Amino acid sequence: MRYSESRAAAKPDDLAVTAERCAAQLLRGDPAGSAEEVAGRLLAVQAQDARGARLAIRARSAGLSALDVDSALTQRRTLIVTWLNRGTLHLVRAEDYWWLHPLTNPQLRTGNSRRLAQEGVPPEDAERAVAAVRAALAGGPLTRSQLRERVAAAGIRTEGQAMVHILALASIRGLIVRGPVAGRDQAFVLARDWLGAPPPAMSREAALGELARRYLAGHAPAADRDLAQWAGIGLRDARLGLARCGAVQRADGLAELLARPRRAAAALPPPLLLGAFDPLLLGWASREPIVGPHRRIVTVNGLFRPFALAGGRAVATWNIAGGQVALAPFAPLDAGTQAALEADAADVTRFLGR
Repeated sequence: MRYSESRAAAKPDDLAVTAERCAAQLLRGDPAGSAEEVAGRLLAVQAQDARGARLAIRARSAGLSALDVDSALTQRRTLIVTWLNRGTLHLVRAEDYWWLHPLTNPQLRTGNSRRLAQEGVPPEDAERAVAAVRAALAGGPLTRSQLRERVAAAGIRTEGQAMVHILALASIRGLIVRGPVAGRDQAFVLARDWLGAPPPAMSREAALGELARRYLAGHAPAADRDLAQWAGIGLRDARLGLARCGAVQRADGLAELLARPRRAAAALPPPLLLGAFDPLLLGWASREPIVGPHRRIVTVNGLFRPFALAGGRAVATWNIAGGQVALAPFAPLDAGTQAALEADAADVTRFLGR
């Protein structure tokens, strides 16, 4: 049955759905061979935590390192970071920026104007600030601190969160993106200078269909509300996109792609470590199937902590202390899970080059 918003949903089997979603997310099955392949499957990886975005790629690939991600950002120019879904920084393929940006950014303008006013940047100063950013980047990539100096020199307030929202405004207008890695930072660049001329514009309806198709490729099975929340679009647009991409609705009310291969049995991924803001926690309206009763441990005041996944559930949080991964289990782990997580911890340190 093709996607229809009116079909009543049965309660899905949480573990079976989690297994299917993990497969869509490249957390089980054949791993990706490049950072671009991971970004292509997931479409957009939340990236306000730079290490977390890199670790999301690690968990879904084989044989890569953080330097491979940096190379895609800096030398190959195949990945960029900018404000997209939900007004949050996301890592995307350069080729997807051109249609995803106009689809997800117009709704950010009102909130951005409000925040600039709250930070003491009136509209006329915001215009001068964007002009200063654009002129500064005409000379090449610059970091946020370097751009702050240029904007402040123009007599515009940059204290507090003002500079962040000035850069967001320039991004919303399609002028800038985050491009090359510069030490521990990521420099801003003019979008057209860095990426070249954009392709022919996609109609909004076609873009919604592409959004829904690509979302389901990396997140199915999912509901219309899952897509709406993940992308930061209205529910009506999410339903239009699902209908446009030819999604089909299952007996449990969740949608998937018509051409999606059927699997005889869903298998959960082996125990593994996932980074901060991992897509497995951000791709659907509810995180309950993964975090269960540990929601307040894994997510704290809007921050999504690195966590260990085993049996399709969050079983620990973790961090890096003294160059080593330190686990904080919610309950004692069995020997097999402990050994698997220790092996994955060694891969985390390898990937990060520690």
